[in-house]
Amino acid sequence: MAGPNSFWLDRPVLVTGATGFLGGWLIKRLLSAGAAPVCPVRDWVPASQLLGSDMRERVNIARGDITDQLFLERCLGEYEVKTVFHLAAQSIVPIANRNPLSTFESNIRGTWSLLEACRRSPEVEQVVVASSDKAYGEQETLPYHEELPLAGQFPYDVSKSCADLLARSYYRTYGLPVVITRCGNFFGGGDLNWNRIIPGTIRSVLRGNRPLIRSDGSYIRDYFYIEDGAAAYMLLAEKLAGKPELAGEAFNFSNQVQLTVLGLVQKILEVMQSDLVPDVRGEADHEIIHQYLSAAKARRLLGWAPLFSLEEALGRTVDWYREYLNR
Repeated sequence: MAGPNSFWLDRPVLVTGATGFLGGWLIKRLLSAGAAPVCPVRDWVPASQLLGSDMRERVNIARGDITDQLFLERCLGEYEVKTVFHLAAQSIVPIANRNPLSTFESNIRGTWSLLEACRRSPEVEQVVVASSDKAYGEQETLPYHEELPLAGQFPYDVSKSCADLLARSYYRTYGLPVVITRCGNFFGGGDLNWNRIIPGTIRSVLRGNRPLIRSDGSYIRDYFYIEDGAAAYMLLAEKLAGKPELAGEAFNFSNQVQLTVLGLVQKILEVMQSDLVPDVRGEADHEIIHQYLSAAKARRLLGWAPLFSLEEALGRTVDWYREYLNR
């Protein structure tokens, strides 16, 4: 965990998506570094890490919607926000496929509303926008690097491609000090979307049930531990403060470990010392078959490296869910 340092100490920081998976871990890390987070919240989510812990007593919560530009401008102005992390998004691929308009509303309109509010707020010094490896779409070149075109095709992927392009447009046109993250599939404690492969698998095993794989298990992904993600976001904001020339850049963050869904489930079974056999359904569609990120740029320009190996991260994740479900 980070300790207080001069950059973050008492720094007003706006975090959209603070009740989400990554948001909870980022708020925890910001508080430990001495920052003063401001959290726009639309829906009250009692099970979230932010609202289900004493962290809610240590942040400023503003009730409103990220698609409301005037609300965001008020938050930025009244709290004299210096650094912005834009994490809020509808991030579940099957929901995006079923309800594309709500996904576009959150992920695209929410992003331009936030960027415009930042442009009109003179106190803002750094903006970190969460894109995704899905913004690249399906590419023939592997691993994905930051110079590849953004080519999302399915609703969620398209929404992240658009948000990514909007962020760079605000830098190129208005000089907004914005940087973009493109991360692999986040995992770790605190993700209560049981349809996702890691929390769903761990819960099934703890209950003695066979873990369910909705695809055929052959899809290849880049899995990225959530605590590494929170640390990477903070590092990127700090580096942007010291190196303004980083503005407008996008950075991949990844452990650079390729795993099939079936291979990942088998690793979890090994960590949990379980002999259960996965139930492979082969039902998933509208998803990219193979994704794999290069983090060479982040390592070179930011001096970044993950804090945990995949095995350590899976162990910490299993421990978190075991304690949570036992409660």
